[in-house]
Amino acid sequence: MKVKWRSGNGKPTTMESVLVELRAHVAANGRIYIGTDSYIDKSRCAFATAICLHGADGQSGGKYFFRKVYLNRQNFPSLVQRILREVQDSIEIALTISEKLPTARIELHLDVSPSNKENGTSKISEMVTGYAKSSGFECKIKPEAWASQSVADKHSK
Repeated sequence: MKVKWRSGNGKPTTMESVLVELRAHVAANGRIYIGTDSYIDKSRCAFATAICLHGADGQSGGKYFFRKVYLNRQNFPSLVQRILREVQDSIEIALTISEKLPTARIELHLDVSPSNKENGTSKISEMVTGYAKSSGFECKIKPEAWASQSVADKHSK
């Protein structure tokens, strides 16, 4: 399946073009933040993954790229399965980027609540943060997970 990437303004781009931007961003000491969010409608589940660039030398504001993938809703009968897919998508993108740019500082933003809260994702918070960390990436969860909670969320609907 060929996945289409878009810049933050919605213009189509390619992963190769995104990597060119990432290479320059990393060379300017910028960090890369990756987050995925999902949204279910009647027959399908949309997964939006955002690659956010922030904190480079001389950069004011940020820049991001996103992709949106639709899968059959029946493949995700529970919240746990959907969240695991979100985390898996973020990890896969992060691994792809780290293969091409080994010096990149990548942080994953997971759309889960802390384990001490009583939200639907609280019970799997430690499991998915462990999954992300064991894949070699730093990660943040709500309320600090802005790449998933704000940027990816905007495009999952």
